[in-house]
Amino acid sequence: MSTAAPTPTSRSRVRRVPKRGVYDRATIDAILDESLVAHVGFAVDGQPYVIPMLIARLGDRVYVHGSTASRMVRKLAAGVPACLTTTLIDGLVLARSAYHHSMNYRSVVVLGDATLVEGEEERSAALEAFTEKLLPGRWDEVRPPSPQELKGTRVLAMDLTEASAKIREGDPADDEEDYALDVWAGVVPLELRVGAPEPDARLRAGIEPSPAVTGWAARR
Repeated sequence: MSTAAPTPTSRSRVRRVPKRGVYDRATIDAILDESLVAHVGFAVDGQPYVIPMLIARLGDRVYVHGSTASRMVRKLAAGVPACLTTTLIDGLVLARSAYHHSMNYRSVVVLGDATLVEGEEERSAALEAFTEKLLPGRWDEVRPPSPQELKGTRVLAMDLTEASAKIREGDPADDEEDYALDVWAGVVPLELRVGAPEPDARLRAGIEPSPAVTGWAARR
């Protein structure tokens, strides 16, 4: 797995508050690996579209997948320029003035062309990665995709050669004169919460949550 930092390009360099820009692969990979959903942007006949999709990263590539009937999949596979972005919200930043309210976040933007994954080995690894991204260990507990399901699914990849992260953390940045105001200021942390597993309405009696399910919930 590469950890080389992508060289910022004129497109990927963070321009708004550039000190928040981060370009090392360890940071970029960590944000992508924690994110369940990214938004993929592209244009069709001059009209912009942004679609939320499950993502998974393996090495130097980030993957998305969809139906062979999907217009998005067909257009991306044809090589149209694309943008993949994901954001993790870590907290509400409450300042003394309305203007300086913000959020603490970690985000990644990946730019480039999506390519259709043709090789069976890479394609199978990506499909397994999607399931493992949702719940580590789940792939070995369930039925694998059938030939018909594989036929109806396309996997696309984007290289992490043109990518950047942007991170905001810490306290509010109020104007100096506002620190004297009698207004509470600070950060309200936010995080995803894992609830108790809820059985499918058609689950047969006596089937308990698997080790992957119970173990993941306990770790979270």
